[in-house]
Amino acid sequence: MKASKSVYNALIDSGISFVAGVPCANLDNLINLIENKEEGKNKKESDIQYIIATREEEAVGICGGAHLANKRTAILMQNSGLGNCINAIGSLCKIYDIPILFIISHRGELKEQIPAQIPMGKWTKKLLETVDIPYYCPKTPEEAYKYICLGSDYAETMGAPVAVLLDAIYWEHDR
Repeated sequence: MKASKSVYNALIDSGISFVAGVPCANLDNLINLIENKEEGKNKKESDIQYIIATREEEAVGICGGAHLANKRTAILMQNSGLGNCINAIGSLCKIYDIPILFIISHRGELKEQIPAQIPMGKWTKKLLETVDIPYYCPKTPEEAYKYICLGSDYAETMGAPVAVLLDAIYWEHDR
């Protein structure tokens, strides 16, 4: 569970107190940590509020509202949902300077076993570049921790989203 724990620790250490998202198998351990389903939770860890969204663009809107309530926010999703929320990113985040850290399970590249995931896997980085969202692709839990902390601060400084893409090779650290 090293990969998920590293992401979780980075969220806490970044001051992120509100997370919304659409569940994904790769994010399951992380979601369980956020929901405090692991024994030994402490007060600091229970300060993250998690809302399950039905669609990714809904998560963008929910995090936009949380930002207006002075929360530092993140969205958890699979990259297949990136296309669903492009308009919400453009018409909400970019227009109103809303910083959100996107933690994206990047499916469809190396080690992918489901052919339907491959097209979006190939388009994900191009889509992020098209909508001018900086993204980072850590390969180790240590890199993920670093990029999530830096990415969260960068999003706040820019007043715009930043993405961290975590691929199948990254999630091998959870096994």
